[in-house]
Amino acid sequence: MLAGAVRLAAGIAILLILGGIAIHLLDANTSNGIVSAVNDAAKWLTQPFHNVFDLHNNKARIAVNWGLAAVVYAVVGSVIVGMLARAAIGAGRFGRRPRPVL
Repeated sequence: MLAGAVRLAAGIAILLILGGIAIHLLDANTSNGIVSAVNDAAKWLTQPFHNVFDLHNNKARIAVNWGLAAVVYAVVGSVIVGMLARAAIGAGRFGRRPRPVL
């Protein structure tokens, strides 16, 4: 169950980032409420990646840096989901055993 929640959170983060990239590449109207909300969320999620690559073209810079952020979210999310899934399988195998019936 926890693995599913992590998978969902990572998926939502990736979708928001990809939406933010599309907003910049397509020159969407950021004064629109929905567009602005998606863009703000994408900016917040990608903050550590804003200046990884310093490209002269602003659209290319955003696409590359934010794309890198989306890949990192996907990889880290997958690793965490895998670890949680293995932990759940291990807990089922080595967890509490039923009491013997006397």
